[in-house]
Amino acid sequence: MRNRNMFKIIAGLFLVGLILRLVTGIHTPVIAVALLILLILFFVGSKKKSGKTEDPLPNLTKTKEEHYASLGMTDQEIDFFRDTMNITKKQIVRLQENMNASTKLRAIDLRNDTLRVSKALFKELVKEPKKLHLANHFLYTHLPNLVDLTSKYLEIDDHEIKNKQTYEKLEESAQIIDQVSKLIKKDYEQFVAEDLEDLDVEISVAKNSLKRDNESNNNQE
Repeated sequence: MRNRNMFKIIAGLFLVGLILRLVTGIHTPVIAVALLILLILFFVGSKKKSGKTEDPLPNLTKTKEEHYASLGMTDQEIDFFRDTMNITKKQIVRLQENMNASTKLRAIDLRNDTLRVSKALFKELVKEPKKLHLANHFLYTHLPNLVDLTSKYLEIDDHEIKNKQTYEKLEESAQIIDQVSKLIKKDYEQFVAEDLEDLDVEISVAKNSLKRDNESNNNQE
């Protein structure tokens, strides 16, 4: 298919060159050089356009491959999960840079444990990739929004001249950032809620077992 397209392009350029030769009377070698330059520029532009702009995914380690296989994940599920986590990791790195770039944002982070919670939820997802859907709000709404909000905050805060409206907008942005940070904390709490419930059940079973053992020992005495 690619060779066929190239042949069509060359044939088209040759036809254009022939027409130009007849119409303008310009010597053929000059037209040939001009068309050759156009052809080179075309392919260079196409290569840049089709080139990937995103960083490639890191290599899949044997340990992780075995972990995914043990969970019964398909190749498509693994690719989707790894791509999602790669994007999320970059967003967390960007968020950390943004939070550390401003005293106000650092205060919000300390108040809500935003970065620590985000990293903790990331680690939980790495351990339990089949629960990816339970973190939809964090992955596709709250985290991306927070990165955008903090980036915009820093952009405005960096203005050389600030007026009353600028400070009001910064304060409003800080409040929204604080609210979204609280939502991320809530995302984490909801994600681990099932684990906490399972722990409660295990604790309850253990307590009942201890109680029975103690009663049995007392009866024997």
